Amino acid sequence: MKYRRLGKTDLKVSVVGVGTWQFGGDWGKDFKQSEVDAILDKAQDVGINLIDTAECYGPHHLSESFIGDYLSRHNREDWVIASKFGHHWEEEWSHAWKVDDVNKQLDDSLKALQTDYIDLYQFHSGADEDFDNDDLWTMLDKEMQAGKIRNLGISIGSNQNIYQTKQATDRNASAIQVVYNRLQQEPEDEVFPSCLEQDLGVLARVPLASGFLSGKYHPGVKFEDKVRSRRDQEEIDIQLKMVEQIKAREVPEGVDMAKWALAWCLKHDAVSCVIPGCKSPEQVEMNAAAADLDIVSDDHPSTWK
Repeated sequence: MKYRRLGKTDLKVSVVGVGTWQFGGDWGKDFKQSEVDAILDKAQDVGINLIDTAECYGPHHLSESFIGDYLSRHNREDWVIASKFGHHWEEEWSHAWKVDDVNKQLDDSLKALQTDYIDLYQFHSGADEDFDNDDLWTMLDKEMQAGKIRNLGISIGSNQNIYQTKQATDRNASAIQVVYNRLQQEPEDEVFPSCLEQDLGVLARVPLASGFLSGKYHPGVKFEDKVRSRRDQEEIDIQLKMVEQIKAREVPEGVDMAKWALAWCLKHDAVSCVIPGCKSPEQVEMNAAAADLDIVSDDHPSTWK
């Protein structure tokens, strides 16, 4: 495993992390605690130290609760925990951007995660009008001073949201999370240059394009999970045809396409860590192997072996 500094923070993060949206049940599988334990055990075995989650990944902080149960039986200091705020899911899913709501979300997340602090607490895909709330950021700064939050981040909802990205330093945020993969390269235009200028860490989410870049699917496939089944079938088929062309033209013979797709993201100087989801220890091990591909350079400005 290789490690990179997360922007201007003192966090040293594995270049491959564990995304945990799937623990909430939206990706076609309901997890048991034993299955989450096996995934996180394998992650630690292969050198992964970053877990990315959110308060709305499953009802009642479900994903965070799985992680918290695991952390309660392991060394908290071994892990970099990144979570998010701004949405709420109990009986139904809703936005929650008021200062008091976010303050409660923070306390509820800490309780679910069974920890005293969150390493990276991220504004979660909110509108610019929600972002432009000085009282919110003042409250978050106070919670940093209180030790509940170690660092702030911004998970931008649009790949081209340069408005929020440019204000990161002024908001005391040290990292940006954005969708970035071989099919979605928009962050390279404005977001990444701004991140490099401000020395912001970058977490690349959806690095496998919702599984499209795994190489497992072909045009005509019908998805049944809650996330991909909502997408237009024509759009799915167009993207999967693009994936077939990418595999034929760009992926070296004998190289697993999923590993290649993760390594492709990591070759950009702005990217600190990719956070693919995973449903099994075997997928964790496969994801981690991307760090060893030749296109993941040791010369990245913030890489340690």
